[in-house]
Amino acid sequence: MAKLFIVHCVDTEGPMYESVEATFFRLKNIFGISLPPTAENLKKLQGEKIDLNGLEKAVANLLAPQRLHMNSNWDEIDKMVSRLNSPEFRNLLTGDADKPWVFSWFCLEHVGFTGENPRYRTLGDHKVYDHYRELIQSSGSKDIVQWHYHPLPATGHVNDSGIAYLTSNNVWEILCKKIIQRKWFPSSFRPGFHTVRPDSHWFLEQWIPFDYGNQSCLIDDTDQPDLANGRYGDWRRAPNDWSVYQPSHDDYQTPGNCRRWIARCLNVEARLRQITDADIEGAFERSANGKNTLMAMTNHDFRDMYAETIPVIERIKRVMSRYPDVEVVPIDAVNGIRQVLNLPVNRVVLRCHLESISDNQKNLTVELDGDLFGTQPFLAIELNGSRYLWENFDEAGEKRWSFVFDNNHIPADQITAIGVAANSTSGYTAIANFRMGDEEWVYNNYDE
Repeated sequence: MAKLFIVHCVDTEGPMYESVEATFFRLKNIFGISLPPTAENLKKLQGEKIDLNGLEKAVANLLAPQRLHMNSNWDEIDKMVSRLNSPEFRNLLTGDADKPWVFSWFCLEHVGFTGENPRYRTLGDHKVYDHYRELIQSSGSKDIVQWHYHPLPATGHVNDSGIAYLTSNNVWEILCKKIIQRKWFPSSFRPGFHTVRPDSHWFLEQWIPFDYGNQSCLIDDTDQPDLANGRYGDWRRAPNDWSVYQPSHDDYQTPGNCRRWIARCLNVEARLRQITDADIEGAFERSANGKNTLMAMTNHDFRDMYAETIPVIERIKRVMSRYPDVEVVPIDAVNGIRQVLNLPVNRVVLRCHLESISDNQKNLTVELDGDLFGTQPFLAIELNGSRYLWENFDEAGEKRWSFVFDNNHIPADQITAIGVAANSTSGYTAIANFRMGDEEWVYNNYDE
């Protein structure tokens, strides 16, 4: 009998606040409905007590109380996570302390924004990442941290959503700082707003082997006009049978011959694409038919994850009772894809050397043992202690790359630090760091 692996991805963004006025601003922006922003009107809209010419249910969906419950500060998030770390919660599904519920915290960094911050998001490098790293270490759980990204909007406002990854240095700078300042690099990814587009598709293909973006539904429709026609997350052509697939070069929704693996990951509590009983049944049925299956779900840490997740676990338990021969395995996002695909253990080892040619020229060479995911390692450079750049390597032979620092592009005397990161085809990560003035490279390998 095949196994059913359950992965809980969390779009981890830190606290968020929304005033009643902001809620009614969203109502106007999405549905064009203008009403006085009062608690009384909000309650009436939630109960479908105001005539909206047929939009009553759609508006109630937008304004559902559970979707307006926000963790507005870190104390509230910490209290929620404390409840999530309780044995009562972690063992609710399996009743087995050796098979606890596991969270994969896909952390977002709010950096690079130049406009307003009306939701009081936590700004700054590593703020969310560091907080959850500490929470995981103190809890002793099997949880992991991975990567979540929102493209910068042209407005610059923190609560707005951009479209493109490659129109600024933002995405590169975030990963460069993770490598150089935290000696860390992700192997798994959750796309902001559930959205992959051509530029992020090609970006991920170079470095990130595991992608939890697919939100293809058995019935893909929505009553939310701002989300219609795939505006945020078009997965209408992607597999909806819980298979994990490799995308095609020209269409990330179509199975093909690209490198990375894309898993289906539906919402726990949202305006659209919620995981249904039929979805859960389909995962168990697939496993019962002899196919290892990965069933993934996602929600946000700024909401009440405890209240949102308990009902889903209870629904899974009800279906599980009808499939006693299916082994259910809660697991993290990286090991989930490894195990469902039975990927071989394949670690990569980096060897880096920086050679001085002259005062303003240095040659970096990187060699790698193992099977690299992508076309080249990720090269991160810190200049003058404050500027962070990604750069392309030159190919110098099989599993060998080089980069020249000189006056034509990056003078060697401007280098503060260098970081190199690589993932294997099965998601094992290797990091190499060098700071000018040090004698040796520092190497780190991660099994998560």
